[in-house]
Amino acid sequence: MSAAALDAAGFGPRPQPGYVRSFALALAVHALLLAVMFLGVRLQSHAPDSVTVELWDPPPPPRAEEPPPPPPPKAEPEPPKPEPQIEKPDIVEKAAPKPKPEKPKPKPKPEPVKPKAPARDLQAERQMREDLAREQAAEQERQMKDLAARTQVAARDKALAAWRGRIGAKIRSNIPTQVVQDVAGNPEAIFDVALLPTGEVLTVRMRRSSGNRAYDEAIERAILKSSPLPKPDPASLFRRDLELKFRPLDQ
Repeated sequence: MSAAALDAAGFGPRPQPGYVRSFALALAVHALLLAVMFLGVRLQSHAPDSVTVELWDPPPPPRAEEPPPPPPPKAEPEPPKPEPQIEKPDIVEKAAPKPKPEKPKPKPKPEPVKPKAPARDLQAERQMREDLAREQAAEQERQMKDLAARTQVAARDKALAAWRGRIGAKIRSNIPTQVVQDVAGNPEAIFDVALLPTGEVLTVRMRRSSGNRAYDEAIERAILKSSPLPKPDPASLFRRDLELKFRPLDQ
């Protein structure tokens, strides 16, 4: 069915009555409310009348000063009440363990005080060095002299021993071999001999006997027969008195 047919039949859109009147009524109500508010504000805008009232009373008369009240009497303190004695119950208390004695800490050793170095005296040091050098030189010279003396003594003793050896050898060569062989053992005979610088024998004296008379007499004859005896070398080693020792086994 078409829209025209529906309209013709009475089924088309219906008109909405009342919108215009509702809008006009609401607008009038708002206009009336605004007017009431405006008038209320205008009526209350003038200032209210003020009333001034002064209240004044005469000042009170001055008050007379009253004397201060006397101080209250001091109250005497009451004597302290004795404390009630409370009997202690018999409780055996264990003795507290004695604290272990602490080991004494080792005392720190005092640091040695270093002696202060004395002020250097250059003059004294120089004099000390010179004295030391002189002492060392003197000591060296003394040692050299001692060494030279010992060397000289050793050389002299060696030369004397050699001289005595030559004298003994010459005398033994003049002792008969048969006499020497007849001596029992190895006894020693000592003779003192006096010489001239030329080696000639002045005197012969027996100091100790060998115990064999034939051997002693043979030695004495051999000494006299060997004159002159050998001279020392050097000649400064000459000794006037000589001690000569003889033994059979030294032949």
